[in-house]
Amino acid sequence: MLDTSFVPQTGTDTAEPTAASLLIQRCLDGDQVAFNLLYRQYAPMIYRLNYSLLHNVEDAEEVLQDSFEYAFRRLHTYDASKSAFKTWLYRIAISRSRNKRRRKWLPTCSLNQIISDDDDIVDKKTKTPDEVMNLTQEQQRIWSALQLLSPKLREVAILRYYDEMRYGEIGEVLGIPGKTAESRMRLAHKKLKEILGVER
Repeated sequence: MLDTSFVPQTGTDTAEPTAASLLIQRCLDGDQVAFNLLYRQYAPMIYRLNYSLLHNVEDAEEVLQDSFEYAFRRLHTYDASKSAFKTWLYRIAISRSRNKRRRKWLPTCSLNQIISDDDDIVDKKTKTPDEVMNLTQEQQRIWSALQLLSPKLREVAILRYYDEMRYGEIGEVLGIPGKTAESRMRLAHKKLKEILGVER
């Protein structure tokens, strides 16, 4: 069960003109129910993002809680004119995932575990840990291959393949130009093909 004990007890001002604006305004007004609703609406996608990046259940859960604790403390700084609320949350979660990765050496799969003759590396469904256990052999190879990418390439690939974000959105989340995101995606795609042994 997701922990909501960290929601703040006070709020500040101003509503934001986004799909989540009503909930955000209620949060800023100190409405505890709204904090819980906002958390439950976005927590699953943030958790899946964290797990995709960190490949560890405990680390993903820790970063999830850390991300929302920070987001709720800083909710008054969110500016809907600069980014979508989801983009803002993703930026926070990715930053905290990077911090977690720096503090801990995470294991990855060995290259000899990845053998594939297929060119289908665009798995568009984000997987939870339980779902990963039920992946097909080909999907397991793709998942393992993603974990072997460098952090920068893996971030772009996860956002592109699993969240189906456009390059402009990816750039917003990662704080890079859209063209840079596109370039990294091309590099990630090339690297995945090499890891999976896919013929060009």
